[in-house]
Amino acid sequence: MKRGVKWTLLSIGVILIVLFLRSCAITSYLIPSSGMENSLYQGERIFVNRWSYGLRLPFMFLWGYHRWADKPVAKEDIIVFNNPGNIQSTATDQKETFIGRCIGTPGDTLWVDSLFTAIPSEKSSPDQKSLYTYPKQREIQLDSLLTLLSIKGNEVIGEDSIRKIRSFSRYEYYLLEQAINDSCWIKPLNPSDSIKKYPLIIPRKGTLIRVYPWNCMLLRNTLVLHEKRQAEVKNDTLYIEGIPVQNCYFTKDYYWVVTNNSINLSDSRIFGFVPKDYIIGQASFIWFSKAKHTSLFKGYRWERLFKAIK
Repeated sequence: MKRGVKWTLLSIGVILIVLFLRSCAITSYLIPSSGMENSLYQGERIFVNRWSYGLRLPFMFLWGYHRWADKPVAKEDIIVFNNPGNIQSTATDQKETFIGRCIGTPGDTLWVDSLFTAIPSEKSSPDQKSLYTYPKQREIQLDSLLTLLSIKGNEVIGEDSIRKIRSFSRYEYYLLEQAINDSCWIKPLNPSDSIKKYPLIIPRKGTLIRVYPWNCMLLRNTLVLHEKRQAEVKNDTLYIEGIPVQNCYFTKDYYWVVTNNSINLSDSRIFGFVPKDYIIGQASFIWFSKAKHTSLFKGYRWERLFKAIK
């Protein structure tokens, strides 16, 4: 065999191996912004393990979504995924690539504010108790609500001439607030507890999610983009296939992803839930790190090379 032919075949073999590794094993990813500092710095290059959650088969435009050896994503994992908000590209694996930290897995409940910013669980667990006040003349009405909602163990712990004090968890208070509807007469004793908080349930395959005015647009977008359903919102009511609904059903597992830097909005606050089929893999380790605007021979962060990403 001629030398030229050998070199041609060798080159083709190397190219095929590289393509195979990039598609089926590991891939390199450039950190484009400061959103993940201090875990990752802008301009760093990392390796992404495509087998972390099972291998998502490439060329999805040919045969759709398939994943070998499927594994769940764990909370606090830093994951690389395709942009769930991109409506231009039809093939999922052709959409631009994002990176973020997973803080909500299928079936989890996160507490968020009106802008869908997640409240740290250690500060605002659904089971965390806080003090609330209510008018004395509402005592009988409150007892009826507690019985109706199966809320137990909430005895009066203080009172003055016009009001009484009880303790409720954040989730119990949310249930009471929904039951009272318009003007809730149960008020947080501590002004810092007065910020409106909502329990955001992360959709899990085969489950129903309750629809409220504060989450109906998020659910509508998820149904249209990822469930391929016809849905719209009118006057804070969600319509699916033209029918008003109070609950909606999901056929996929979803995740809630955030950036380390809360100012950076390239996360679920903007593009919503991340479906499992959009996830490429877990950020594994840093293989290149160099400070911005430094000369060719300066600015290298040697201590970060081959550092595991957490």
